[in-house]
Amino acid sequence: MSAVVSTSTSHSNFVPIFNAALETYKRKTKKDLATHPLLLSLQSCDSPEAILTVLREQIPPFGQSQNGDDGFTKWVAPTVNVLYAFSATLGGGVGLVFPPANAIFAGIGVLLLAAKDASASREKLVELFNRIERYFRRLEIYTGITPTTAMTDIIIEIMVEVITILAIATKEVKRGRLKKYIKKLMGNKDVEDSLDRLDKLTLEEMRMASAELLKITYSVEENVQDVRGNVQDVGNKVQGVDDRVQGISRV
Repeated sequence: MSAVVSTSTSHSNFVPIFNAALETYKRKTKKDLATHPLLLSLQSCDSPEAILTVLREQIPPFGQSQNGDDGFTKWVAPTVNVLYAFSATLGGGVGLVFPPANAIFAGIGVLLLAAKDASASREKLVELFNRIERYFRRLEIYTGITPTTAMTDIIIEIMVEVITILAIATKEVKRGRLKKYIKKLMGNKDVEDSLDRLDKLTLEEMRMASAELLKITYSVEENVQDVRGNVQDVGNKVQGVDDRVQGISRV
């Protein structure tokens, strides 16, 4: 289990925390996301849509749902959208050689690739990602808000937790006991604990973002009131000038 960063963690501590999560992932899955070919493919992506395209092309069996629609996009897109925005929030100056969310996207690809030959695993993987998707969908509306320091700390925790979930799920798939895996994945204590933490973290981020949005709205309203006051003041002064001009014309 990777260490979960506390809410008091500063932005400058992000690099060692995220690197530790990647090392834990490597130890559990025997895969190094920092050098994985999928990561190289994702490096040139400049939008969530481009990332989804890369993942869909790499993992065609998961591109279509059973009824023929683009099920992959439906249950992965909200996660990609929010993590992409989070990565942009952290910026390129955090000391990593790749955007942090790209490692998570590569981890999603590794998990899907590990399970692609087991059609029965698809249902449980969709169930897993549907739960993650529900947590991230609640944050989509807030991705345009500039985060506070506290919000950034939660963002870091969320990204580390997603790495943890992917590591546990990938390890279970790679054991080759897919029938047992399918039955127990969503009841796996480590997975459930991580999903519970992810639920709480995304709720906390949503509350912080809502409070920040309310503060911004209140500030804008105050500015509008100030502008209205200034306009009224100017109007009064103009009226005063008009009165004086009319007084002069009557002389």
